[in-house]
Amino acid sequence: MTALDSVQRALVIAPHLDDEVLGCGGTIARLVSMGCQVEILVVTRGMAPLFDEAQANQVRDEARQAHWLLGVTQTQFLDFPAAGLDGVSRAALNAAVAKSVMTSRPDMLLVPFVGDLHFDHKLVFDAAMVAARPLGRDYPRRILAYETVSETNWSAPYLGPAFQPNVFIDISSHLDQKLDAFACFRSQVRPFPNERSLETLRALAMVRGSCVSCAAAEAFTLIREVA
Repeated sequence: MTALDSVQRALVIAPHLDDEVLGCGGTIARLVSMGCQVEILVVTRGMAPLFDEAQANQVRDEARQAHWLLGVTQTQFLDFPAAGLDGVSRAALNAAVAKSVMTSRPDMLLVPFVGDLHFDHKLVFDAAMVAARPLGRDYPRRILAYETVSETNWSAPYLGPAFQPNVFIDISSHLDQKLDAFACFRSQVRPFPNERSLETLRALAMVRGSCVSCAAAEAFTLIREVA
């Protein structure tokens, strides 16, 4: 019996496409294998002039392949501007994320870590917490913050929140599935020693797994749990 056995619906909130696979692709695959419905909410989309439209369409196609491979039930796109969330009304962002959380009604919510280097991640974390406020009976009982390579670990932990994982999910049987899903992001995968490489993801999973005596794991910070 594990803490995942009671999860029937999970929602992963990703600031950008591929964050969801980098941070919790193995957990998504494991939840699906246990009969859980997993939905993904992608908050932003690459837009001109910062991003080429063709590239944005390519990444979305790659994401659909990755999500299909992981068994994701549904993917929602909010299409706020990537690397431009600081120019979006906080009320509008909060309302859009809250609507998706209300529609999905997840038992478990997986969100980016508040201390990530990219400010989009910080703003999405805040919006997710607003959406998940424990009002009434219908709210996510378990909230976990995932780590994203090149975002979570590149921040300055002595100046802001440090990622100190206290939840480890065994993905030993699903690591290859996670790596195959990330490999779908052909425009995003980089050769080692770049952090966004398959070798780095495997190594991180092995390190996180060794912390709890399993072959591979993903690490999270527990934000809230109501039993």
